[in-house]
Amino acid sequence: MCGRFAFYSPVEATAALFGAHNGFEVRPRYNVAPTQDLVAVRRSAEQVNELALLRWGLVPFWAKDPSTGNRMINARAETVAEKPSFRNAYKQRRCLILADGFYEWQRKADAKIPWFISLANGAPLGFAGLWENWADKETGESLQTATIVTTEANEFRRTLHSRMPVVLEPEAGNRWLDGDMTMLADVARIIPPLSAWPVDRRVNSARNEGSELVRPVGETITS
Repeated sequence: MCGRFAFYSPVEATAALFGAHNGFEVRPRYNVAPTQDLVAVRRSAEQVNELALLRWGLVPFWAKDPSTGNRMINARAETVAEKPSFRNAYKQRRCLILADGFYEWQRKADAKIPWFISLANGAPLGFAGLWENWADKETGESLQTATIVTTEANEFRRTLHSRMPVVLEPEAGNRWLDGDMTMLADVARIIPPLSAWPVDRRVNSARNEGSELVRPVGETITS
């Protein structure tokens, strides 16, 4: 799964990599957690890539209340096209969630060691994502939310966890936004080289922030 990530690169430059040239100010985040806002690129009604702030945890349009999103932070690539919570968004409302990397916790004996995983070349990336618009039937209030699509971990990542987000560079990211219906079946070939290193356990608490959370405290490994 993917339950925590970081996005600290300049937002306008990162958005431009994925073809979105309109922007807004976003402060660097080193410990983005579920129910918090994330930055995404999606297609507008005019079919232009645009930036959006979305809450992490997808709330289906048919949900009775927004708390449903608390358990919808990830969508499995293997079932996303059929599962009622995600299938409409998979067909019509895709997005790229901007990040510099994500965290995973490795079990060792009685401890869980946090690792930060990023592109091997250090560039920002996009997670394959889905978004939804939920409206409160009583107040009319609108809430836009998102989920991160995950897949089976590749050989490099399997030592840390059995699942990982679908990591996309710009070309593959635009295929995703275009609505490509085949790429998830062959996602292992899309995932670019990655690097990973252990980080400080302060990241365990979503209350902690700061660049020190992504600094290596051990040896870096690269796929």
